[in-house]
Amino acid sequence: MNAPTPFPGRQDDRVAFDRGELAVILGLYGRMVSAGEWRDYGMSFLRDVAVFSVFRRAAEHPLYRIEKRPKLRNRQGQYAVIGMDGQILKRGGELKTVLRVLERKLIRSVE
Repeated sequence: MNAPTPFPGRQDDRVAFDRGELAVILGLYGRMVSAGEWRDYGMSFLRDVAVFSVFRRAAEHPLYRIEKRPKLRNRQGQYAVIGMDGQILKRGGELKTVLRVLERKLIRSVE
């Protein structure tokens, strides 16, 4: 029998990143922090989307949002990187492929 959740009825209806997805995202985050590009992050887990937001400083709007929308899995792909202005920079079904748009920015900042 399953153990009761701390918030009955709320835990199952939210989208979240799994451990593997978080490992990929946090790996990129660590490299960007080391390069001095990013300083803070936040995560939101909502009914239809999970969001990992990255910030240059904690008090500003996010530089980028990494979103997971499982309902788009069979259409445009469930992962997206969205810029500060709301423009979708990359969308697809593979998280590592979608995050390459941010990896390019890391390469440019190191050169």
